[in-house]
Amino acid sequence: MGRSFINDTIYDYALAHSTQPDATQAALYERTQAECGPWAGMQIGADQAAFMSILVAALQPQFIVEIGTFTGTSSLAMARSMPEGARMLCCDVSEEWTALARDAWEAAGVADRIDLVIAPATETLAELPDDQQIDLAFIDADKTGYHDYYEAILPRLSDNGVMLIDNTIWGGAVAAEPSDDERPDTQALRDLNDFIAADPRVEVAQLTIGDGVTMVRRR
Repeated sequence: MGRSFINDTIYDYALAHSTQPDATQAALYERTQAECGPWAGMQIGADQAAFMSILVAALQPQFIVEIGTFTGTSSLAMARSMPEGARMLCCDVSEEWTALARDAWEAAGVADRIDLVIAPATETLAELPDDQQIDLAFIDADKTGYHDYYEAILPRLSDNGVMLIDNTIWGGAVAAEPSDDERPDTQALRDLNDFIAADPRVEVAQLTIGDGVTMVRRR
């Protein structure tokens, strides 16, 4: 939910003019804030949830992969717009936080569309069938692992597949000059941004929604 690089007035205006959370989504936001303490900031904002829901409705993906589920806000937004027969694979390492996600999926009636695997995501992706294509991927997990997730997903993207990578503006820190005491996450994100921008295999757009979302498709 980071947005420190966007003027609060503009952010609040944009949020007010986006589709508002329904009762289930609102309850998940409130529960995450109440139960996750300082980690609640990892939850995506309502504007980003609305964007992702619309994107899924437009793309009509048959297979979605989410790396980093946390309490389920993003997966809930996507699952509700999935076409009939589509599946979502959620990869996370926390039983505690994803328990909130499971409750929200059940409340929204989308739990039967989602497979949650509690294990390192690189292992879960490696176990997919060789011919399994991914129509939409959302990466929102440990930042130092982003490059590995990117490389694992990119060859599997379908012809019209899209990869979304969260937090790629990182509160504006990636645009600052590197310093000796900056967080490893900041350097990892800066390096990934530079790598993707120069990657001849893809087309890329870095969006200023949320804390920055990079959208990638294969050429």
